Amino acid sequence: MRKVVFSGLVAAVVIAASNGAGADGLPASLPLKASPSCDPYKNYSCLDAYLGADLFGRFINYYRLEWGHDAPPVDPKAPPGRRAEWPPTPEALPPMPFTEWPYGGTTNLGVTRPNSIDSPLMAAIAHTGPGEWMADNHIQIYGWANAGGNISTNTVRPGGNAPAAYSFTPNTVQLDQAVVYIERLPDTVQKDHVDWGFRISGIYGENYRYTTAYGLFSNQLLRSNSYNGYDMPMVYGDVFIPQVLDGLHIRVGRYISIPDIEAQLAPNNYMYSHSLTYTYDNYTNTGIHSTLAMNRNVILQLGVSVGTEAMPWHWGAKIQNPFPNPIYPDATMLKDPGAQPSLTAGIRITSNDGNDNINIVATGINNGEWGYNNLQWTGFTAYHKFNDQWHISLEGYTLDQRKVLNQNNPLAQTIIANNGYPFNPTQISFNAPSFAQCPAEVVTCTARSYAALAYLNYQFSPLDNLSFRGEFYDDEAGQRTGTKTRYVEGGIGWQHWYSPQIEVRPEISYYHSLDAPAFNGNSNAGIAPTRNYAVIGSADVIIHF
Repeated sequence: MRKVVFSGLVAAVVIAASNGAGADGLPASLPLKASPSCDPYKNYSCLDAYLGADLFGRFINYYRLEWGHDAPPVDPKAPPGRRAEWPPTPEALPPMPFTEWPYGGTTNLGVTRPNSIDSPLMAAIAHTGPGEWMADNHIQIYGWANAGGNISTNTVRPGGNAPAAYSFTPNTVQLDQAVVYIERLPDTVQKDHVDWGFRISGIYGENYRYTTAYGLFSNQLLRSNSYNGYDMPMVYGDVFIPQVLDGLHIRVGRYISIPDIEAQLAPNNYMYSHSLTYTYDNYTNTGIHSTLAMNRNVILQLGVSVGTEAMPWHWGAKIQNPFPNPIYPDATMLKDPGAQPSLTAGIRITSNDGNDNINIVATGINNGEWGYNNLQWTGFTAYHKFNDQWHISLEGYTLDQRKVLNQNNPLAQTIIANNGYPFNPTQISFNAPSFAQCPAEVVTCTARSYAALAYLNYQFSPLDNLSFRGEFYDDEAGQRTGTKTRYVEGGIGWQHWYSPQIEVRPEISYYHSLDAPAFNGNSNAGIAPTRNYAVIGSADVIIHF
């Protein structure tokens, strides 16, 4: 049903765009058929003639136009896309998932222009009344559909691939995510006026499981354990003030946590699957985040949120405590102790040639009390470009939560059995935060994880990239993955783009838990893991619109 709603939303935009236009949905003055000699890559002025006059034809012809190319045709009248003094663009999209080394909480400073997203839908409606209004106001609507499947040595369905993600169910094909963005990008290239922007995002599919914040549409996951669901991982407003040093950007709302090599949204990743490093990391914050360009090389970030995967209305919210105890002694207790004011701070340094970048960040910082996802994250990402073919991406962090109930302690077991803690089954039926596995003499303990991740990338054509992923992950108390063990993982993935709009990503990965079986189980069904390894081959396709 929700897939129908998603498809209907896109269709509604196209249909609505025809209002006030001619019978074909476009002004009658547009050419009905392109000249055989028209090539917008050689003569941009004939783009409309190439696309044609009817909405559906323009939509399809835009895909046809870009097929086999690594970029859209260039409008010679377009203003420069980056500041002249800024470090050069390190990468190209395609075949990479980004052009600038990734950082979150902001649009890319000094290199963002309004109306800059290459979208077949926006090209289709460009000359309709609504399309022209959106262009004049620098608003775009676009998105993608992403589906894939896997073949695995695991057999438990659903859930047997976990803790590997996002395809947590082995030997299946699924809709990973269907996404719509409505946004206005602020102009961060110019330096003469304050500009603004916003983004409203919607996602539907299996991947909602990883973006869900407690208190926002979360009953789908936490009450029903629905395989597919919806979420809005980004809903925010932006202000860009160029007069403060080299530009100050302020974001208010729900936004992606920083920093991370990988991201929730499929096109922003090298590979279809995700590392354990990313899977058990912070995902989103809701609050206020500022990003200040000190100069072309140094960017500072500072933000205050209500926690990680936490909603403002959970701050201070309480629930009944059916079993007062030494850890939660009162008749009521906080619904989510992690929903509290939290600090994010970071520094980003980029070399003059753009080939080297490092981001050092502490995020979600508060008292660290065990919450829905109250992760105290300290770490870094770093990037180095060797040449036009090779670059490497590195990430390392430590994260922890404190006062986590220890499932090996007799008193903690009694508390758990009598629902005397915030995330008991009367509040969260499925996918609740895990307990810690610590020495039996302590009731609670600090659950800490360590991660080290590397992606080595080889671009062997303008439309092709190979990614080699290796990582080490130590779930010291089993709180993140559900198993107290160290993991090693290695994978290789190929990203092939047919055009800037269509991409396929086949891959194969090997996972090994060194200290205990971690795979081929399902915690929601009470099925304990039986294997200490997994081999997962998978592939997906992303189609942008």
